[in-house]
Amino acid sequence: MTGMAAREECAPAASRAIGERAAGSLARMLKALADPLRLRMLSAIATDPRGESCVCDLAELAAVSQPTVSHHLKVLREAGVVASERRGTWVWYSVEPAVRPAVTTLLESFAPAATARRGRTEHPGLEDVDETLAHVAELLAAQHPQLSSDAVTGVVRESYTALARSPRAAAQLVPLAERFARQRLADLSRERGSSVPQVLFVCVANAGRSQLAAALVNAAARGRVVARSAGSAPGDDLHAGIRPLLQEIDPEAAETAFPKPITDDAVRASDLVITMGCGDVCPIIPGVRYEDWAVGDPALASPEGVAAIRDDIARRVDLLLARLA
Repeated sequence: MTGMAAREECAPAASRAIGERAAGSLARMLKALADPLRLRMLSAIATDPRGESCVCDLAELAAVSQPTVSHHLKVLREAGVVASERRGTWVWYSVEPAVRPAVTTLLESFAPAATARRGRTEHPGLEDVDETLAHVAELLAAQHPQLSSDAVTGVVRESYTALARSPRAAAQLVPLAERFARQRLADLSRERGSSVPQVLFVCVANAGRSQLAAALVNAAARGRVVARSAGSAPGDDLHAGIRPLLQEIDPEAAETAFPKPITDDAVRASDLVITMGCGDVCPIIPGVRYEDWAVGDPALASPEGVAAIRDDIARRVDLLLARLA
């Protein structure tokens, strides 16, 4: 009787499990997502305030070739996770509407749980980061009434995610993300061609020459020209010897400088983009002028070499400001 009662209490597994066809479809989709770079691409697409991401934006996520990026996006598209649309010379990607709720759950609920380690997150001290970022987004949304609150929230969260990829101290992440988000929101709100020209300096790590160039322009122009900087593959911190030079140029710039990734919005908001050894990674935006400065890299230079690079950039900046003025 005991064995019979036990058998009667069991329910057939087949009646509870999902069907074979559904399991096969789900397995194919999960296989497509089982790659760190594809997950990062999906996260970038899902959190883009425009609701879609250009392939040029996604190429910034890793130091891989354009064909490799296209391959990963093709896998996501064939799995039914993202949709693509070619417009001009670029292809734009968005999350398939049918799977958006599942993607939201994956990124906002499952991902934090999966990265937890015995009740502790990968960034100790940031257990309440979601609430903190929501508060930051609320403050910034009030300062940018022309943008939707959802767009501002997306910029804040994506800025935090972009900077969290580097092994920064936990206490620095939120303040830096807020500073980065403020800059990005200003770029989103700016109309290119306004009375004050904006110049974007781009190098690889955004840890040396682009930082120096932006600081020199802002110090010399005194508001007549605005300069920003970014990197195609941002480093963890400024190169050794750069912060003291920034201190000489502008103490405030020295305190607030940090490597940050180039964004499509930063390029779109700029009247002139000046590349400094980063190749052709910048997205090509109609109406934006581009120049390339062949400037030495201070990463491995001696203190004398770094000073010489600073002087070279200063001479170029003087000529640039004379042209822009």
